[in-house]
Amino acid sequence: MANEIDPASSVAALFGSRVRRLRTAAGMTQADLGRRTHVVSTRITQIERASGAKPTLELARALDHALSADGLLVDLWPYVYRETFPDWSRAFMAYSARAVEIREYAAHVVPGLLQTEDYARAVLSVGRSLRDSVHLEERLHARMARQERLKSPGRPALWVVLDEAVLMRPIGGHRVMREQLGFLVAAAESTSVTVQVLPFDQGAHDSLGGSMTVLTLPGGEEAVYLEGADYGRLIEEPAEVERHSAVYSRLRTVALPPTMSLDMVRSAMEGSHRGVSVPSRAERRRLAQQQLQQSGGRQLRGGGRRVHGRGAGA
Repeated sequence: MANEIDPASSVAALFGSRVRRLRTAAGMTQADLGRRTHVVSTRITQIERASGAKPTLELARALDHALSADGLLVDLWPYVYRETFPDWSRAFMAYSARAVEIREYAAHVVPGLLQTEDYARAVLSVGRSLRDSVHLEERLHARMARQERLKSPGRPALWVVLDEAVLMRPIGGHRVMREQLGFLVAAAESTSVTVQVLPFDQGAHDSLGGSMTVLTLPGGEEAVYLEGADYGRLIEEPAEVERHSAVYSRLRTVALPPTMSLDMVRSAMEGSHRGVSVPSRAERRRLAQQQLQQSGGRQLRGGGRRVHGRGAGA
């Protein structure tokens, strides 16, 4: 028909085509399907034509149930929402969704997995790849949806090293930033999340160029993602991955220990983190070694490489 779109043009178009086909086979009008999924009929039209905002996960589930799609629409949904992000970030998101351990160095902003909604909105509101307000809402919803994995039984271990600049930059204004820092402190109370701060006095280091994420997949293989303001690069070549993983281990070693890091985050909430007493590099390493050993038999050796003890996961 003239008003149909090519399902090969995008994943959103494929999703809409499947909704239309299933709805027609079930003998339903768009108004009928809207009533069953608690949305207006024009929303169904938008989905079938791949126009307007992309469907949320909740709506995808409702459509799947109403159309007896046997999970097809739910399975397609992650690929639909990834289309709202630049090409260079989609592969990273796919790897991240499978990772059992995520180690991240954040140079400029709080990592997406630990952002509040208001902070995320402020971050996503800038950048050359943003098209319009609808695109912003799609990206925001997708980012918040990614955080659900941290609440699931199969959540990954998340270790984040924040550059001190992240605490100093009041993204979204002081109220939004204060709430974001409070969220960081609360998240770090989880046994699966560790937060460290790399202070300014550390000086030059190997990741001054931008942020870095090391992902460990279920089979033990690793990948590294490097990201700047408008670029991203996924690295899978073993030797290069090993090199970046070693860089991350060194960053973690020279950063403040977790407890002291959270003291700095709390002080930043009060606008006075300059008053925190920052220990020497040797003292930071001693404290980090002590805390890592207390947190599960892990220790640092050599260039900061991590060695697992024979704990529950060994």
